[in-house]
Amino acid sequence: MIALAVIWVTKLGHEAEATKIFRILTAESRKEPGCLMYIVHRHRSEPGRFFIYEQYTDDAALEVHRNSPHFLEYARKQLPLHGERMQGDLYDPVAV
Repeated sequence: MIALAVIWVTKLGHEAEATKIFRILTAESRKEPGCLMYIVHRHRSEPGRFFIYEQYTDDAALEVHRNSPHFLEYARKQLPLHGERMQGDLYDPVAV
């Protein structure tokens, strides 16, 4: 399993548009067989700041996600009109 943590910040006044896009991305991403978790969080005091937490079964599942029609349309095409990705980090679980 791998996890992806992303920070996304919208342009001022574009929060509603970004939220709508994130809702679509969440619904579509959760349908992917290799997606274990996809949750978008909004910062409590900065409404234009979002934290996206994703989990996938493996690197191949993440690649399927990154090449999916919904990701290409919404994450690559539409979201950049409303803000930008500030950070994205991949994590592996710690063995117990």
